Amino acid sequence: MSKYKTKYACQECGYESPKWMGKCPGCGSWNTMVEEMTVKTAHRHEGISGGQKQAAMPLTEVASEEEPRMDTTIGELNRVLGGGLVPGSLILVGGDPGIGKSTLLLQTSFALAHHGARVLYVSGEESAKQIKLRADRLGTKTPPMFVLAENDLDLIEQHINQVDPHVLIIDSIQTVFHPAVQSAAGSVAQVREATAQLMRIAKGKGIGTFIVGHVTKEGSIAGPRMLEHMVDAVLYFEGERHNTFRILRAVKNRFGSTNEIGIFEMKDRGLEEVANPSEIFLAERPFGVAGSTVVASMEGTRPVLVELQALVAPTSFVTPRRMATGVDHQRVAMIMAVLEKRMGMMLQNQDAYVNVAGGVRLDEPAVDLAIAVSIASSFRDHATNPHDVVIGEIGLTGEVRGVSRIEQRVREAHKLGFKRVIIPEKNIRGLEAPDDIQVIGVSNIGEALNEVIRG
Repeated sequence: MSKYKTKYACQECGYESPKWMGKCPGCGSWNTMVEEMTVKTAHRHEGISGGQKQAAMPLTEVASEEEPRMDTTIGELNRVLGGGLVPGSLILVGGDPGIGKSTLLLQTSFALAHHGARVLYVSGEESAKQIKLRADRLGTKTPPMFVLAENDLDLIEQHINQVDPHVLIIDSIQTVFHPAVQSAAGSVAQVREATAQLMRIAKGKGIGTFIVGHVTKEGSIAGPRMLEHMVDAVLYFEGERHNTFRILRAVKNRFGSTNEIGIFEMKDRGLEEVANPSEIFLAERPFGVAGSTVVASMEGTRPVLVELQALVAPTSFVTPRRMATGVDHQRVAMIMAVLEKRMGMMLQNQDAYVNVAGGVRLDEPAVDLAIAVSIASSFRDHATNPHDVVIGEIGLTGEVRGVSRIEQRVREAHKLGFKRVIIPEKNIRGLEAPDDIQVIGVSNIGEALNEVIRG
């Protein structure tokens, strides 16, 4: 006979407690503890082997075969996944509401179905007619795919057994509920149980599975943090609503590199791939303007050229403002302190605003030198050389430190027609650069400013 038990679970981090608390001890959030009822049943859960007993074997006897991958025919998605969709993998796709998660997965379903794969698209948020209307808006020929509007996990599993798909899409995991769990859909217990059941199905039947996850106001996947540990890959769909560009970023991938990005552009007929993102991000770059610098940043395995802009102006406040969009504002404050200490720039009475054009977020230290050059250029009101690309990390003593993958960055700058690349002096040794681009090595921030800033 089933036994009922009541507990309180945090809807932000999954922390469980036998009694209610106003503040969650796990994540520190207020008023997130919700009462849930769980059922202890006599049956035991099956593992990913389907309940069959398997013997442990030495690692040396395990065949090291390359995992076969399914081509999604969407090049940017293939790049983020590490070369294609691995059968049996469980992939979590998160993003803000209205960013385009359902559109991306629907287009992926169309592409796979047109190439002979059996696709089952399960929606707990839209009816089958709404999915058909969305497909008509995308302007594509309706492919031979299966659509199901259901959120009962037991019924979903029955349809999976009937259709036997190659690819399964669940939109979204917060709407799916397991009948044996006596809590509301979207709760920590339901999300955890539903994901575990889908993982067992995906691994047992070899079905490539995408699950859509809602995000909280902080931008993380809603539900327990364990959800991201259970899946094989976590993809975040990023972008600003007023910007047409969308970035699909892999923050976890067991079958490829992490922090890989794919770039799309949202148009009337859905998402279109951006084959050359560097050219797009630099299309509206102004020439001969103070505070504008181009940097080569590595996003996963891909070098991307983006424009960094800075505006420095006298402040009217007691404490000057420091604002940064697309880069870490703490890093910007540190670089400004280095400029003030090592270069003698009086920035303590200046407001500073730093922006990465195009809505991209740069989180590697190789962009430090470009930030410093942009701030110094705006402070001195002297334009930078528009044909330069600046790369380097800055230390607290003003030195310019070496960065990784310098050859890929230089070749990307050469491909887009830049004439000079300013890099750390350490990276000069052993560098094989194209003949018609000048590579200049600098050892400190003063040398870099003398090379790049005019006047």
